Amino acid sequence: MLTLTNVLALVLGYLLGSVPFGLLLTRAAGLGDVRSIGSGNIGATNVLRTGNKALAAATLLLDMLKGTAAVLVAGHFFGEQAALIAGFGAFLGHLYPVWLNFKGGKGVATYLGVLVGLVPMAALVFVVVWIATAAAFRYSSLAALVASVIVPVVLFVMGYPATASLFALMSAIIFYKHKDNVQRLLAGNESRIGSKG
Repeated sequence: MLTLTNVLALVLGYLLGSVPFGLLLTRAAGLGDVRSIGSGNIGATNVLRTGNKALAAATLLLDMLKGTAAVLVAGHFFGEQAALIAGFGAFLGHLYPVWLNFKGGKGVATYLGVLVGLVPMAALVFVVVWIATAAAFRYSSLAALVASVIVPVVLFVMGYPATASLFALMSAIIFYKHKDNVQRLLAGNESRIGSKG
């Protein structure tokens, strides 16, 4: 429903999600524009390619927290439906930040942060699947894709149909944003975790 409350929740989420922490942190550390290295992405995986693990970890945490914050703030003031909408807004804000000409990250950390705010147990499942896949294959993109397939199913089984529907949509967007990664995975030339390329 397009109500004022829902619009406010969407805008709140979008503005929180659009803060480009990866870019801000690497610039503040004197490492230049993270978009000029590796994949050109502003997310934690590409920040790791600067060789600064602490910055990559900080980027991951902050990109997660902006999704969680959007959910918790909107949920507190406007209710459960608004929390879902704000979470989606934060996800879109990270993907398409107005400050960077709508060219943002791929959304995985913010996706996880939204999940933490809504259903923490499902977020734990995401993390376990991500770690297991990454440990087995050393591809961040593959780990994210596998985990994002599992999440909507887990949410549905846990009895959260509305949240499952939202995350099915978000997972589809994750796949769209990773289309180049999927092509590289199929071709066998995707960059592995920790590589500079």
